[in-house]
Amino acid sequence: MKLTVLGCSGGIGGARSRTTSFLVDDDILLDCGTGVGDLELDALRAVDHVFVTHAHLDHIASIPLLIDSVGESRRFPLTVYGSPETLRILRSHIFNWLIWPDFTAIPNRHRPFLRLQPVKVGECVRLGERAITALPAHHTVPALGYCLDSGAGKLVYTGDTTYCKPLIAALNQTRNLRHLIVETAFPDEQHGLALASRHLSPSLLGAMLDELEVSPQVYISHLKPGVGERIMAQIACYAGRLRPRALVHGEILEF
Repeated sequence: MKLTVLGCSGGIGGARSRTTSFLVDDDILLDCGTGVGDLELDALRAVDHVFVTHAHLDHIASIPLLIDSVGESRRFPLTVYGSPETLRILRSHIFNWLIWPDFTAIPNRHRPFLRLQPVKVGECVRLGERAITALPAHHTVPALGYCLDSGAGKLVYTGDTTYCKPLIAALNQTRNLRHLIVETAFPDEQHGLALASRHLSPSLLGAMLDELEVSPQVYISHLKPGVGERIMAQIACYAGRLRPRALVHGEILEF
C-alpha cells in the first residue's frame, strides 16, 4: 500500500499548510481536511472510501465539497466510515440541509451519492487484499485511529489523541508495524492546553513512546502553524529508543 500526505498541518497559513488528509493508494482517504482540495477532479472521482477519525472541522472540511464535486459522476455512493457518534455529528450538523444538503438522500435514498458506514474499535474493514482496523483514541469528541494492513506491512495513524493507554496496548499488539503517524499539536510550555484539548505535547508524546514495545518509524503530524519548529526541537530532545521526525506535505510512505 502507498500513503501520500495531502495535508498534515494543525492549521492553515502558507502554501504547504493543509489540514489532515492522506490518500491511500488511489481510492482511500484517511481524514478529509483541506489537503484534499489540491487533488485534480479525476483523482477525486477515484476515491471510493473515506475513513474519518473524528468530526472536527480540520479533519472533515473537504467531505461536503468532495461529494458535491463528484457525486453525479459516480456509479455508486462514496462511503464515509467513522464511529457511530462521529457519523451522527456529520448527519446532524453538516448534512442537514442547513449547512449542506443531505447527500445520503440525493438524488434519492435508494441510490444516494453518500453512504455513512459506522465502525467500532476493533472492527476491520476489508477492501480486497487490504485491511483497515479501527483503533482507540482519546480526544475531546469521540475519536478513532486506524491501522492499515497491506499484507506485507502495517501503518497506524492515531488521528487526534492525547496519551491513551488502550491505544498504546493496541500498538504493542500490532506486529510488522512499519510506520506510526502520531500528532503533537502543542509545545511543552502549553502542556496544560494540550491536556485540556486532549492533544499531545512533546512530553506526553515521550511518555507514550516510552511504553511502546514495537519499533516503527514515527512521524509527527498536526503541528500548529508558527510553533512547528519549536515542537520538533523539543521532540528532538527525547532520549528514548524511537527517533520521531516531522511528517512532510507530499511525502509518500509505502508498506
